[in-house]
Amino acid sequence: MSRGAAFTYSPLLPTGEDLTEYRLVTDEGVDVVEGPGGRRFLTVEPAALTQLTAEAMHDIAHYLRPAHLTQLRSIIDDPKASPNDRFVALDLLRNANIAAGGVLPMCQDTGTAIVMGKRGRHVLTDGTDEAAIALGVYQAYTRLNLRYSQLAPLTMWDERNTGTNLPAQIELYAEDPGGHPDAYKFLFMAKGGGSANKSYLYQETKALLNPQRMMQFLDEKLRLIGTSACPPYHLAVVVGGTSAEHALKTAKLASAKYLDNLPTSGTMLAHGFRDLELEAAVLELTRDFGIGAQFGGRYFCHDVRVIRLPRHGASCPVAIAVSCSADRQAVAKITPSGVWLERLETDPARYLPDVDLGEEPVVQIDLNRPMADIRAELSKYPVKTRLSLTGPLVVARDIAHAKIAERLDAGEPMPQYMRDHAVYYAGPAKTPEGYASGSFGPTTAGRMDSYVEKFQASGGSMVMLAKGNRSKQVTDACNTYGGFYLGSIGGPAARLAQDCIRHVEVLEFPELGMEAVWKIEVEDFPAFIVVDDKGNDFFAEVTKPVLGIGRRI
Repeated sequence: MSRGAAFTYSPLLPTGEDLTEYRLVTDEGVDVVEGPGGRRFLTVEPAALTQLTAEAMHDIAHYLRPAHLTQLRSIIDDPKASPNDRFVALDLLRNANIAAGGVLPMCQDTGTAIVMGKRGRHVLTDGTDEAAIALGVYQAYTRLNLRYSQLAPLTMWDERNTGTNLPAQIELYAEDPGGHPDAYKFLFMAKGGGSANKSYLYQETKALLNPQRMMQFLDEKLRLIGTSACPPYHLAVVVGGTSAEHALKTAKLASAKYLDNLPTSGTMLAHGFRDLELEAAVLELTRDFGIGAQFGGRYFCHDVRVIRLPRHGASCPVAIAVSCSADRQAVAKITPSGVWLERLETDPARYLPDVDLGEEPVVQIDLNRPMADIRAELSKYPVKTRLSLTGPLVVARDIAHAKIAERLDAGEPMPQYMRDHAVYYAGPAKTPEGYASGSFGPTTAGRMDSYVEKFQASGGSMVMLAKGNRSKQVTDACNTYGGFYLGSIGGPAARLAQDCIRHVEVLEFPELGMEAVWKIEVEDFPAFIVVDDKGNDFFAEVTKPVLGIGRRI
């Protein structure tokens, strides 16, 4: 029997030097004590973990990283960017400026709280770390204008909103972070449903591992992400993995830029590495999709991370994940010098352009008119036409649609409000004092696709407003019944609340909270025609793979 190779070791994901700029949160709740053998131990009180978590969840709901804001500004300055690219980028910058005021969060889906911690071997706590972190999440979500999105399963079929946004996903590891035994390091994330739902796992084979096949594969799969997760994206692609779940987790970490300092080449130590050449090729591939920053153009992605992992010879998982325009994460650390949190940008106004970009033609749509008149006006224009909506909208999403469908199945008529008004798929965050609404951006349209044919056949949902692409069944229904799907910009929920929404009232199902049926009054609400009454769908063409076998990296 042959002997194996000599023992060597490397972390699977050697993350490299920490170059983060931090700010001091507090120097209370931490102390250094002497231990046996002359060792020094860092003690951390539960209150310090709670305070750090609450502050981190506040910051990532309202502030963005400077690098992300710089990328948005670069879209505006790029002469190759489409007018729609620039319009979306400018709206997202304006949204960031409003959110930085600390009242309205940047997105209405304030997400699942995700915390990963790595505690060095010389860090001492009372053993209640997870509960202390959960308390910080609770404090942030109950005290701030954030939305509760977590549902507790009471039976297999019945569930209820917890009313606190708990539980959080908390993962704690015993590991000297960066080789420091007296440090406790963290990654805080808020992951909304839109981007979380665009995490994909594909079980591939060795046949994928050549440049030509890989690019064909990515041309097909990346288009399927669509726009419902609010591009421009930070895209992560992971090839390989010791397990399927590890590949997916690595993709999530990479989309948060947590693995940016990985090595850039592989060795026989079998650690993961970034493939910078393939990253550049995939970014250029996405530029050619034509999807752009939601409504056509080049900026489907800000950037791309491609990570190659070791794999079992019989398995080749490929994981894909995105971080959306609400790019919400921050790292933190607790050291003998105090509790530190990544410094995010609190003055995004400095990224706004100094000059007027000039307005592209926009069609004014008066929503106070009868539905037949609104549809007749929309029918005059092609897909991709930019609109400005003023007047009443009905707001309804998943649970309300299910309840209305139950009525139709029972032989009851379509509610008149669904006949008379365009329906906006959304669910607001909490309303701050003095505001008409909380952050109130669109939700993913595709979740309501199965209801459209039934509703339109009954005279409802003739004009729909949301984010992202729709299935062919929606296009067919609109063609049959004369309906329209209008795309709203995914991301600028704070700007919509401050600048566009003038009045909000509950129409039905108040017990559902943010899932209730609402009636809102809007002014100059931006939208685009995505699906028209003639069977045209803007996304139908740009989601078709076009990469031929001649395309190589």
